[in-house]
Order: sequence, then structure tokens, then C-alpha cells
Amino acid sequence: LGETGLGKSTLMDSLFNTSFESTPSPHTLSAVKLKAHTYELQESNVRLKLTIVDTVGYGDQINKEDSYQAIVDYIDAQFEAYLQEELKIKRSLATYHDTRIHICLYFICPTGHGLKSLDLSCMKKLDNKVNIIPIIAKADTISKSELQKFKTKIISELSSNGVEIYQFPTDDEQVSEVNTDMNSHLPFAVIGSTDFVRVGNKMMRSRQYPWGTVQVENELHCDFVKLREMLIRTNMEDMREKTHCKHYELYRKKRLEQMGFTDVDSENKPFVSFQQSYEAKRSHHLQEIQQKEDEMRQMFVVRVKEKETELKEAEKELHAKFDKLRHDHSEEKRKLEESRKKLEDEIVEFNRRKTQFSQGSTSHHTLTLGKSKKK
Repeated sequence: LGETGLGKSTLMDSLFNTSFESTPSPHTLSAVKLKAHTYELQESNVRLKLTIVDTVGYGDQINKEDSYQAIVDYIDAQFEAYLQEELKIKRSLATYHDTRIHICLYFICPTGHGLKSLDLSCMKKLDNKVNIIPIIAKADTISKSELQKFKTKIISELSSNGVEIYQFPTDDEQVSEVNTDMNSHLPFAVIGSTDFVRVGNKMMRSRQYPWGTVQVENELHCDFVKLREMLIRTNMEDMREKTHCKHYELYRKKRLEQMGFTDVDSENKPFVSFQQSYEAKRSHHLQEIQQKEDEMRQMFVVRVKEKETELKEAEKELHAKFDKLRHDHSEEKRKLEESRKKLEDEIVEFNRRKTQFSQGSTSHHTLTLGKSKKK
């Protein structure tokens, strides 16, 4: 973890004496991205499954306030994946690929003036999630006297800001002395190189300058050998154990509390076992489910009653409309009957008058005809 251009990939190649796949990243990324690569390494009869996670674009943004958030989220995601595997009924932790981050090499820019605010804020956010080893990158750019002052200032700033870095364990008699000595050299000042230069009869990783050669594995030139010894050979298992027993347990405890599993019951009495906590949580959930069922049942009854009332009102309105329509229909029918009867009466009257008129016309014609004959 460190800003672009501090030689992170080169140092990884130097540490494991391997050429890992790496692509130079630009300084124009709008956000921090994490790239994880897993490698199968073997030296003699020792096999190592190594995962390297590179923070691409870290420190390149104008607003660096949340640069660490992507890193925090990634670490938490690995913890969550391990926790979900643990919570399975059929666990397979023996064959599970543990992707949790066991060590964070934090690369510090060799300014000689102290830590940047970004460095402090980021390490403060990470110190309870991962083992942090601060290292001064490109240590050949500052003199030895400046380097020692720089180291002292870094440790002082970390301490005053409450940042907890990884300390090599001193409780094991076999490594107590060497680890105590190595703790006094923190932060390690390192140099990485992919070039080999002949020194005597050996080809050594070195950086060639016009004024001389800096040997990566020469302890008089840098702390690369100290870092490699502490990281790979002496304390690798302790870092794994501390990750599991401290950082992961903190995350696990927090997540279980979010799920409702606590160390005490509702009366603040400690639980004897996880089973007891589980049973208490199960009982609580069943009560909540029963309560919700009762509420839903009551809600259902209320809704049914409301619907029944609504349907009755609608039925009443329909009956009222039907009665009105039936009354209107009867009224129209009555009017039509009256109109029909009136029309029939008029027809009868018309026919009667027509008959009378016809009879009157015939009589007049007969009378006229009789008079004509007499003449």
C-alpha cells in the first residue's frame, strides 16, 4: 500500500526473488482500485500460496479524504467471506482459500520531513484490521543521518496519533532477542531492484548509479534483508495468527453483534456458550415472528371488515340506483301507456268522425240525386 511510483512492485519481485506480473499504473485514476493476484511459489520443498493485493491509484486524487475506503472495504469483504464459511453447517476450512490480508506493507514517501496526513489517516483506519509494517521506500534517495532522523520522526508521529503498527513478538525465547532488535529498526528503509550487478564473484540485486552501486541485500545500504527475514522466515506464522486471533475476531464479534449474538442476555447476564446465545436469539426471533403474525392477523381482520363495509356501501348504492332506475322505468312505462291510450282514443275518435263524415256525404249525394229525377 502506497502512492504510485514508490517501487511497490519492484520490492515484491525482490522479496520473493520472482518476477510477478505488474502493469505500471498512471497518475490519472479518479479512484483507488485494488488488484489481487495469487501465485504458487516453491523453494526447495517449501510451497507457498501467495496473494498480493496492489492499491492502484492510491494518493493520486485531488481529494484524498476517502482514499482508504476502498482498502477498508476490501479487507472487510475478505473477513466476511471467511465468516460466512465458518457459519456454514458443513464447513471446509481445511481446504478453504484464506484471502484475508495478513500483512500490510505501507510505503512511505522518502521526504525526510515526516508523514503526510494521508499516511496517518489511512494507517489509523487500518491498524485494527490488519498488521501494518511501515517501510520507507527508495531509501537510497536520502543520507544515513537524515534517514535515522526520519525514522525517529515517523515513530514519534505514529505514537502521538495513536496509530498501532505491527510489533514483532518478543514472548518467544527463540526469537525474542532478534525481534526486539528488529523492532528498534522500524520503519525499515528499503530499496528494490530487478537488475543484477556482479559484485566480486556473485551477481547481486543492485541499483547502478554514476557515483556507485547500491546493493539491495547489503545491510549497510538498506534494511531489505531485515524486512525479508522478519516477514518471510521468522514471523510469518505470527502474522497469520494475529490476523485470525485479533483483527478477524474484532470483525467477527462486531458482525455477530449486528446479527444479534451478544455476550450477555437481556438482563446483562453472561452467556455460558454460543449455543445458549443461539437459543436466546432463536427464542427472541420466534417471539418477534409470533408478534408480527398477530399484528398481520389483526391487520387482516381490520382490512376484511373495512372491505366488507365498503362492499355493503357499494351494494347499498347499487340497490338505490336500481330502485331509482326501476322507478324511472315504471314512470316512463306509465307515460308511454298513457300516450298509447290517448293515441288509441284519438284514433277511435278519428275513425268515428271519419265514418260520420262518410255517412253524411252519402246521404247528401242520394238526396241530390232524388231531386234530379223528379225534375
